[in-house]
Order: sequence, then C-alpha cells, then structure tokens
Amino acid sequence: MTQEWRNVTVEKAANIYFDGRVTSRTAWLHDGSKITLGIMLPGEYEFHTNSMEVIDVISGEMEFLLSGETLWREISGRGTFSVPAHSSFKVKIHSVTDYCCSYGSAACENK
Repeated sequence: MTQEWRNVTVEKAANIYFDGRVTSRTAWLHDGSKITLGIMLPGEYEFHTNSMEVIDVISGEMEFLLSGETLWREISGRGTFSVPAHSSFKVKIHSVTDYCCSYGSAACENK
C-alpha cells in the first residue's frame, strides 16, 4: 500500500525524541496541513498534544493508552487512532513501528 502526496515541503532536520528512539520528519502538504513520518523503536513513551492528532501505524506492534482511559489498546501491523488536542497518550512499542501522524486532519488515514 502506497500513499502519495504532491507539492509537499519537507523539513530537512529530523524531530528526535527519547535519545533517538523516536524520530520523524515533518512535511507540509499543499493545503498547509502538517504531517510527520517516523519510526519508534521498542520502549515506552509518553507524548503530549497541542492539536488533535491522528496516528496511522503503517507497520509494527504496539499498545497505546489515551489520557483519562485505563484500557490499553493494541495495534499489530496496521491501525489508526486519534488523540484529542491538549491531551496526552502513552505507547508501549514492542517492535520497530513505522507511523504517519497528521495534525487536525486525516491526511495519513488508511485507504
């Protein structure tokens, strides 16, 4: 499965978190919306959001826990979840996980 975007601007510098265990690159789509494409290595991480985020897991095995919830949910292979603005979420990454994150839109949704 391939998704293609045209007229994209990519920021050269990587976003590096957790001592390099989570990395991504930011891309700006022609309509001004922002996405990040990245990799998460095995480990446990917590992220905080400013805007709504839609995380499309392209491959990997992970669990996620949204702020205010007590039930961890699993993704094995492909899957998508949304995180509200001004919130947080935790992930447990079990194998290298390839992901696309869109902010306030569904630019990375599974097709």
